[in-house]
Amino acid sequence: MARIAGVDLPKHKQIAYSLPYLYGIGQKLAKELLLKANIPPTKKTEELTEGEIKRIRELLETEYKVEGDLRREVQMNIKRLMDLGCYRGLRHRRGLPVNGQRTHTNARTRKGPRKGVLARSGGAAPAKK
Repeated sequence: MARIAGVDLPKHKQIAYSLPYLYGIGQKLAKELLLKANIPPTKKTEELTEGEIKRIRELLETEYKVEGDLRREVQMNIKRLMDLGCYRGLRHRRGLPVNGQRTHTNARTRKGPRKGVLARSGGAAPAKK
C-alpha cells in the first residue's frame, strides 16, 4: 500500500485516479505529476515500486503544497480576511456564503438547518364569536 503525505492511497485503482485522494491534487495535476516522474498513469497503485513512490513523494515535497501545509495556508488566508474586517471576512465570520450567492432562499449548506417559525407563547389562538 502506497502512503504519500500521510494518506493511504487505494491499492486497486490506477495511480492517476489514486493521487487525487490527496488534498490539493486533482486529476490534471496528478497526470502532470506522473508525467514528470516518468510513471505510466494506467499503472495500479499496488504495482508501484519503492523507487517510483519515492519519486512521487520528492516531487510533491519540492514543487507542490498538499495536505497539512495547504490546509494551513487556506485557513491563514481566511483568518487574514476576518482580521482585516473586509466584506469577505465578515461573511466568513457570520457563516454565510462569501462569493455573492443568493441567501433569501437556498444557502442551507452555509446557514445550517432552518430555524422554523416559533410557536406563539399564549397557547392556541382564542376563538372569535
